[in-house]
Amino acid sequence: MAKPYSSGHIGQVAANFTDMRISGQVKHDLVDLMVAELDRLVPQYEADTIAADAGRKTLGDVERTRLNYNRTRELLIERISELDSVGSSAVQMAIDDLETYLAGIIRRAESAAEKNRVGTIKPRHLAAAIAEISAPVPGMDGGVEPDLLGSSSVGEDHDDSEAGIAEALGGGQVLTPRTLRQMAKQFAGMAVTDEALEELLLLYYDVVEETEYALRTGITAENPEPFVDHLSKLQDLMRLGWMRRILKRSGEIALERGYKRVDIEQVVNLDPFA
Repeated sequence: MAKPYSSGHIGQVAANFTDMRISGQVKHDLVDLMVAELDRLVPQYEADTIAADAGRKTLGDVERTRLNYNRTRELLIERISELDSVGSSAVQMAIDDLETYLAGIIRRAESAAEKNRVGTIKPRHLAAAIAEISAPVPGMDGGVEPDLLGSSSVGEDHDDSEAGIAEALGGGQVLTPRTLRQMAKQFAGMAVTDEALEELLLLYYDVVEETEYALRTGITAENPEPFVDHLSKLQDLMRLGWMRRILKRSGEIALERGYKRVDIEQVVNLDPFA
């Protein structure tokens, strides 16, 4: 028989979701709860897998196709230089980050295809998506000068960690759950669940896309004020001012309701364009 999770391991995982100490007995009880939940879930997993493909012999996720675990692990092993091996948590982290990156690329390529009024993402749309992600941030690396935006464009109280993440984004990287996780607890004032982080990423890219579209359509307008306003908003997004505000508001709502962490419920009830 397979061994159940160790209470120590379950305790470490559970500690991600609370700032409180977890007693030894609770850790043991959580192991039993996790195994009991698997007893409930596995029959449903099997039924769903067979319903999707009656000839399939391997349990799978019928909701989506994930990046191959073993292939991702091999690629990680091939690229590490300072460490000796790759743990399963690192593989799962890489899969999450790669799929988030892939989603960002595809969303942008899809948007480019829609602008061309075609139903197929073609190489030129992918090239446009890559160029969009790799473009310099306004006001950074030789882009539009910050003083063109006025004194109200972006707050000046960014700390070192925020500046480092913004610098990474300016270098063409996509905001991922890992980079977001680095700032979430600091800005929200409490822990933030993975589901809330995923929703925040989707909202972030939606707002960026809307702002970029407004910027492109307003560049030829006779009145430059809306263009400057949208440029200011885009700079604020890229420097993560929007993310800091949305996390702070989510944390305030969670605190008012007596929660110990920000969950997806607090995020979906916010107006991302406010």
